[in-house]
Amino acid sequence: MSTVEYAHITVGPDNVPILAGTRIKVVEIVLDHLAHGWGAEDIHGEFPQLSLGQIHSALGYYYDHKEEIDADIQRRREMVEELRGRIEARQGPSPLKAKLRAKGLLA
Repeated sequence: MSTVEYAHITVGPDNVPILAGTRIKVVEIVLDHLAHGWGAEDIHGEFPQLSLGQIHSALGYYYDHKEEIDADIQRRREMVEELRGRIEARQGPSPLKAKLRAKGLLA
């Protein structure tokens, strides 16, 4: 089986793909793409230090490793929810959340 190499992408020892020569993780580019529906030009506006080639490479890597990166995104979401739960358990419910819920602005 042949190995595909991606220009601009390196995988660190922690098995996290990053844009070579930067500290920017591929998942960061992907999250902007998914959450905002941004294309490469839009992402470039947020990350002007990156070339369009780097951004396209990150998106190409994502679509070739979609299952793996989507699972990573889901793990990150779960971790955030767990941390939120721990903080709320320690600090009690947020007064702002209570006000928003009372006004029907938050579920």
